[in-house]
Amino acid sequence: MKLLIIESPNKREKLEHILGDGYQVRASFGHVRDLPADSLGVAVPSYAPTYVVPEKSAKHIDALRRAAASATSVLLATDPDREGEAIAWHIADELKLPNARRVTFNEITEAAVRAAVAAPRALDMHLVHAQEARRILDRLVGYEVSPAISERAGDRLSAGRVQSPAVKLLVDRERAIRTFTPTTHYGARLRFDGPAGPWTAEWDPGLSPDTPYLLDPTRAEAAAAARTVLVDAIEDTTARRAPPAPFSTSTLQQAAHTALKLKPAQTMELAQKLFEAGLITYMRTDSPNLSAYAIEAISAYAQANNLPAAPTPRTWKAKALAQEGHEAIRPTDVAQRVIDHENPKAAALYALIWRRAVASQLADAEYAVRTATLRATAPGVEQLVYHAKGRTLTAPGWLSLTRDDPTEDEANSDDAANPVPALSQGQGLHPAGGDLLTKTTKAAKRYTQATLVRALEHHGIGRPSTYASILTNIEARGYCEEDAKGNLSATPRGEQLVDLLTQASFGFVELDYTATLEDSLDQVAAGELGHVQVIALAHARLRSELNALPPPAVHACPKCEAPMRRRSGSKGAFWGCSAYPTCKHTAPDVAGAPGATGAPVPNTPEQPRTYLQVPYDDREKAKTSGARWDGERKAWFVLGAVPAALKKYSQPPAAGSKAKAKNRTTRTAQGASK
Repeated sequence: MKLLIIESPNKREKLEHILGDGYQVRASFGHVRDLPADSLGVAVPSYAPTYVVPEKSAKHIDALRRAAASATSVLLATDPDREGEAIAWHIADELKLPNARRVTFNEITEAAVRAAVAAPRALDMHLVHAQEARRILDRLVGYEVSPAISERAGDRLSAGRVQSPAVKLLVDRERAIRTFTPTTHYGARLRFDGPAGPWTAEWDPGLSPDTPYLLDPTRAEAAAAARTVLVDAIEDTTARRAPPAPFSTSTLQQAAHTALKLKPAQTMELAQKLFEAGLITYMRTDSPNLSAYAIEAISAYAQANNLPAAPTPRTWKAKALAQEGHEAIRPTDVAQRVIDHENPKAAALYALIWRRAVASQLADAEYAVRTATLRATAPGVEQLVYHAKGRTLTAPGWLSLTRDDPTEDEANSDDAANPVPALSQGQGLHPAGGDLLTKTTKAAKRYTQATLVRALEHHGIGRPSTYASILTNIEARGYCEEDAKGNLSATPRGEQLVDLLTQASFGFVELDYTATLEDSLDQVAAGELGHVQVIALAHARLRSELNALPPPAVHACPKCEAPMRRRSGSKGAFWGCSAYPTCKHTAPDVAGAPGATGAPVPNTPEQPRTYLQVPYDDREKAKTSGARWDGERKAWFVLGAVPAALKKYSQPPAAGSKAKAKNRTTRTAQGASK
């Protein structure tokens, strides 16, 4: 019997049904190995990683080992991306399966799965190395930069190779809003009555790039007061509007946030369920194009349902190194327009994906467009020019399917009705009235999760598999916060992080450098660059930047002369002696330095410690909730009252529980490719 190894157990039943009795399907439950949590885990300068099997994965590895021992052959069917390729390699290496073969399918349908198992291939070590390089670079930045900036900040901060640039985007936007000075300027509009309803013409003040605003209302008042105008030109044309591309990961996250109020992480969780149920194709992709098979299926559906199909297949320009050639996200069965799902939001997300995919292959929307130029004169001012434009939908095309979708691509169109009537050159018109338009420039809007994902993609920061986790991590670590309307703003902690990184000139926080490094990882995945070369160059720059850091300021304790350290409490920052508990001197934080003593200090170290039993897999969650690590006792603790999020860890551990990962192997992907 053949063994098919997948990542998620949620796919198992469907795959067993498709493949039948000749296969057994087992799941790895995600990653099975990682770098150690308590050490760097990377040998420099060879950059060979040391991998360990976390406690949570040990039982799954053991189950896979038993299943593989009795199998006639092993097929590795982890997800079809770099992470999936790396997981497949880790499984093969950990289980010592030199003859294991790789299969990938972009959708869980009988045709796709059977085609995949009929054509297994070798592991693609280029993809494995690209994922390994990303993981090592992330570890190097986190392990080497975070302690350095924390020491200088007097507070525990964490730097991330792709998270820090995301925080910088938020900080830059927040400061632009803070320093923005609004400008009041003026315009004018004439109102007319017409056979199809009222219409308007906007005054053209003849501004230039050097003078973008009209600051004096006098001219605008004269333009609004005109009561006789002549038609200088009239033109009737047609316009076409093509449908947007099918969803990639980032555009799906943006549209779902706008239409369904879903956060990117929620969107990906629901999309994962739809994929595992065989309802949509793989949801981590940066390709905007559909397969030839999908285009044919949509064309047939359009013909059968009297929808206006595009005359030729539509394609969109993809980035040069799109992720492993995946197609855009689409339904696996275009005939299934709606689904009956236990989660209404999953059903709504499916409907959004279905409409976007089908609309992408329908005909353009067509409009009749009428533009008019009007002229008038007013005493003491130059000749006044006005422009009117209106358009009428004559053939809805793809809009017949999606016009009600409140996504940004469609909701922000300039389709506002302005029924300019049939006019003739030289015709005199008498406005029904005029309006002086008082306008005020506005600061850039704060990012939402949707627009931040768009900015990350625009700047080349992260990749489809990382957008949601970037947002989750920077919010969990206190670098940004989201208000009730979904607007993201950088916190003082986020500003402190960005200031420290930019003042030290760390390259990884700069948008251009980060994008260039992401492109290098894409080249590793394509076999065009060696992964060790990419890591070595990036690490050399990082080491140079670390060496250029000025030494941290030393504030001596006035009682014992040991260094003072900045600490964080629930009510604010304070300074405590590093010789605690021998010396218990504290001082308030004043502009980042110890202030005069005497004032009450929040959360002083005299508060009792409560030690916690934190499972290995929950260590990051514990840190973000305020837990600290006691290096001498090798245990987590909190000062004072235990936060609600950590109360479950204050209970005694279950009998037989283990606290550390099992070191099961030190072999690396680099060694496997030699």
